[in-house]
Amino acid sequence: MPDEPTVLSVLTTTDTEDKAAALARGAVRAHLVACAQIVGPVTSVYRWEGTVETAREWQVVLKTTSLRYPDLEEWINRTHDYDVPEILATPVTGSPDYLSWVRQECTP
Repeated sequence: MPDEPTVLSVLTTTDTEDKAAALARGAVRAHLVACAQIVGPVTSVYRWEGTVETAREWQVVLKTTSLRYPDLEEWINRTHDYDVPEILATPVTGSPDYLSWVRQECTP
């Protein structure tokens, strides 16, 4: 049996709940992710252009595979309205049935 792709949890943030929903739905519709969860609002504190900023944001947690990740990253960068969107990918372990479902749903 060939090695199966790693399942990833990918995090991005945006400044409105509507934008978060659009990112989540768009990624699922494009089969880039199996599912997405929207969490928020959260308070983000960060340095941007030399100034410490505080912003209210919504996190979008996307479940994908290592095979689909490059396309997802490109899609987020193209779709997102931030100059430098947060895109963090973390390999995950979990229920074999759930991980299998993620792999199946991310097949183009």
